[in-house]
Amino acid sequence: CLAVNLSDLAACGARPLAFTLALSLPQADEAWLAPFSRGMLALADAHGCELVGGDTTRGPLSICITVFGEVPTGQALLRSGARAGDDVWVSGTLGDARLALEVFRGTVSVDGTVFEAARRRLEQPEPRVALGLALRGVASAAIDMSDGLLGDLGHILQRSQVGATVESEAVRALLAAGGAVDAARQRAFTLSGGDDYELCFTAPASARAAVQAAGAAAGTAVTR
Repeated sequence: CLAVNLSDLAACGARPLAFTLALSLPQADEAWLAPFSRGMLALADAHGCELVGGDTTRGPLSICITVFGEVPTGQALLRSGARAGDDVWVSGTLGDARLALEVFRGTVSVDGTVFEAARRRLEQPEPRVALGLALRGVASAAIDMSDGLLGDLGHILQRSQVGATVESEAVRALLAAGGAVDAARQRAFTLSGGDDYELCFTAPASARAAVQAAGAAAGTAVTR
């Protein structure tokens, strides 16, 4: 829950500051609360994001997180800045979370090691905050991918009033466990899988070296 909110900040090129947590629980269960708290606070500490308030109450399980971040005036990455001639880029790999979901659904069977790696991508997404910061002044538009590449790139295109051509075979190759499923599933998972929480962004062709440098500085692979 915290990770996907931090991912929204990453997509804006914003630096995390703090968050609030509203937590509703049927009962105070230490066996559940202890690891929940450890995981949440470890992620918060990794991004320098303090827990500054919120509320706890009895009721059905509900986790509501609000994050706060900051970005210099005029430097926020928006969805509306893409221009004709820009390159389309994505960070990391795509489709792994969808692969894990399909294993859970029983529609796909893969090796145990492959499944565990895909499951981590589904259950513990890594917000690309460092990359978002490095792309300020480089990317023309950005969004984080929760609904799949085609769906979220579509939001950029709509807001920027442009179109795009996607090299689907290049995208298909981004499924980390590509050899575990057939080509049709690779294509479907990477283009429309969802829950990747990678960044999709655009940048002028003249900025290709700068984009690669931003990825290297953030320790995150980027693919055009």
